[in-house]
Amino acid sequence: MRQFLDRVYGLAEWLAMAALCLIALLVFAQVAGRVTDAGLALFGLPPYGFLVPSLAEIAGFLLVAASFLALAGSLRGGVQIRVTLAIGHLPPAARRAFEVAVLALAAAVAGFFFWYAVRLSADSLRFNEVSYGIVAIPLWIPQAAMAAGIGVFTVALLDDLTAALTGREPSYVTAAPDVTAGEEF
Repeated sequence: MRQFLDRVYGLAEWLAMAALCLIALLVFAQVAGRVTDAGLALFGLPPYGFLVPSLAEIAGFLLVAASFLALAGSLRGGVQIRVTLAIGHLPPAARRAFEVAVLALAAAVAGFFFWYAVRLSADSLRFNEVSYGIVAIPLWIPQAAMAAGIGVFTVALLDDLTAALTGREPSYVTAAPDVTAGEEF
């Protein structure tokens, strides 16, 4: 089961990375088209007029996908911002109880968000909703990517909650670098 979950987290991270790379490629293509047009204008030639239709909208959808798909991996890698000022001074038993409570609350909120993101995506599919840009993109596609990301994040929270309940350290504690307030980088 551990290998399966780690592969799911890894796949979500790779999809997030692919979405960011696709944004970069689309923006590069748009910029290259503008530079080409400027070069043609320099020589008195008519502009080619290359553009990526609905670039801002597509980039926004890809950014949402990347942001949500990266949540589980960043949690498990210990790189999400956590406020440890209060729990850092608690005794180990109280700290563990606090961590369990926060993980349970976070998993419940993420699960609630996942449930409604899936419903939103299903409604968009059922009603055939599309975006308003030049390219009519079915809205269920970016909504499904968002739902998938929050779903994987919910599983990661439940995974860490299970670890905390069974006396093991959550993944974000074991993976986080040991940084204290007085250290310089």
